[in-house]
Amino acid sequence: MWREKVQEYETQMIEDLKGLLAIKSVRNDAEATEDAPVGPGPKAALEYMYQLAERDRFNTFDTDHLAGRIELGKGEELFGILGHVDVVPAGDGWDTDPFDPVETDDRIIARGTLDDKGPTIAAYYAVKILNDMNVDWKKRIHIIIGTDEESDWKCTDRYFKTEEMPTIGIAPDAEFPLIHGEKGITTFTIKQQTLTLDDDEPEIELKQFVSGERFNMVPDVAHANILVKENMTDTIQRFEAFLSEHQLEGQHEIDSGILKLTVFGKAVHGMDPSIGVNAGLYLIHFLNTLNLNQSAQSWTSFGEKYLFDSHFGEKMGMKFHSDMMGDLTTNIGIIRYDLDEGGSFGINLRYPEGFDFDRAIKDYTAEIQELGFDIESLKVQTPHFVNPEDPFVQKLLTAYRNQTGDMRPSFTIGGGTYARNLDKGVAFGAMFEDSEDLMHQKNEYITKKQLFDATSIYLEAIYAVCVEG
Repeated sequence: MWREKVQEYETQMIEDLKGLLAIKSVRNDAEATEDAPVGPGPKAALEYMYQLAERDRFNTFDTDHLAGRIELGKGEELFGILGHVDVVPAGDGWDTDPFDPVETDDRIIARGTLDDKGPTIAAYYAVKILNDMNVDWKKRIHIIIGTDEESDWKCTDRYFKTEEMPTIGIAPDAEFPLIHGEKGITTFTIKQQTLTLDDDEPEIELKQFVSGERFNMVPDVAHANILVKENMTDTIQRFEAFLSEHQLEGQHEIDSGILKLTVFGKAVHGMDPSIGVNAGLYLIHFLNTLNLNQSAQSWTSFGEKYLFDSHFGEKMGMKFHSDMMGDLTTNIGIIRYDLDEGGSFGINLRYPEGFDFDRAIKDYTAEIQELGFDIESLKVQTPHFVNPEDPFVQKLLTAYRNQTGDMRPSFTIGGGTYARNLDKGVAFGAMFEDSEDLMHQKNEYITKKQLFDATSIYLEAIYAVCVEG
């Protein structure tokens, strides 16, 4: 029944999704204004969702252009659907323009198709279809749209300062069948505080190092500018040998006497950095073999000692595992060095329940301060958990099972979704077991089957929770 209903809306749904995907809604602080707090792109995407809502005769409410909601239904209880329209930077290597969506026979290709524009449109259409059916709503529904999920969550922080908290809710921003628990997520920057002056003239001087754009992405490219005062040819040969030894792609060029080194890696979502290739840490691994100026040597040695080839906090003394949520993970997402300012490492650490993060970070801070480093801009989101036997969770699972025949249980993840904003919120789709997960990677796409199947599941689930009550 529900799948047949979705078929009536397929063409319009794809057109609405393509319109949203065409908006380059990457956070851009350089162009941020009071009216566009995280840049013009995310604001435009939020306003696009308001336009869809107004077309479909739903009410909208905006909170300072950071987040807003689409309202419908009736009743005392409030059901929340929390999606986001901001996306991570596209990165390099796409076969098509990441912000000019390409529709083929079976898929739509663009940045944000999986994370999170496709699932947000699927959930929106589930609500729209039910409303078009003139169902007798037993709950109010707020579709809450954020614009800063991929960075600092300024959107939901601002929204929930003044707006009503849903009693229950879903975030269509992960995987089916259902996610009832999420690891704690922290971000912090390790900053070099002590810059050492060289007693002797260094053989090689590191001028600048840049890798990564987001805490929650594995960097796929790294650049270093070095001044080689002697043995330029030898340094280049060593770099080429390093690339070959580690089966990496890279390149070098000499510009005005500066040797510019580039390493390419593989970008993946920061929740599982072990399946990616961190270009920045590999380039540091090479630089650490050179006779650098002392501050640069201290910085590369730090990266080697604590961060390189250590995806699970082993080198930081934070290795931890729980049966329910798995391993603690560490992603080094933003790496910088400047000759005058020193170096820094932007860390995205995710930890399971039972890990004493406060104690661990205190001990680690004391340890690295002795080496001339400190921790800055520490942000912490504690682990989130909903009882998988809760009747609300079971209604959602039943809808999924009815639509797919898949009887797998709910599970927990290392990622962080808007579900953790709610006391009783869960992540619900829209990835299926056979979906190719290209979130935060090049050539991201969603299949039409996945889009329409997810909409059917949301239809049945929202009907069960908000109409049958």
